[in-house]
Amino acid sequence: MVPVSAYLILAVVLFGIGAIGVLTSRNMIVLFMCIELMLNAANLAMVAFSRALNVVDGHVIVFLVLTVAAAEAAVGLAMIITIFRNRETINIDRYSILKW
Repeated sequence: MVPVSAYLILAVVLFGIGAIGVLTSRNMIVLFMCIELMLNAANLAMVAFSRALNVVDGHVIVFLVLTVAAAEAAVGLAMIITIFRNRETINIDRYSILKW
């Protein structure tokens, strides 16, 4: 049996990689993938705690989060494609339309 700490260490590493990617990336698709990586790291931690405590609530919440993440991925990629078609670049530094 794998200890919970191993899952949590993996979740922290994945979340750290995602956070570094979000802070350093200038490409919208890479940024989007890093956000999804951070979301999946949080899901991994939630499942690990849920499994360690023998409750099903964490698994249900992760299922709902994955459903919302799938919808968010579809909408986000559609927005990225639309922006690319209009501006012909996905470099974040070139966009002023995303500012308030």
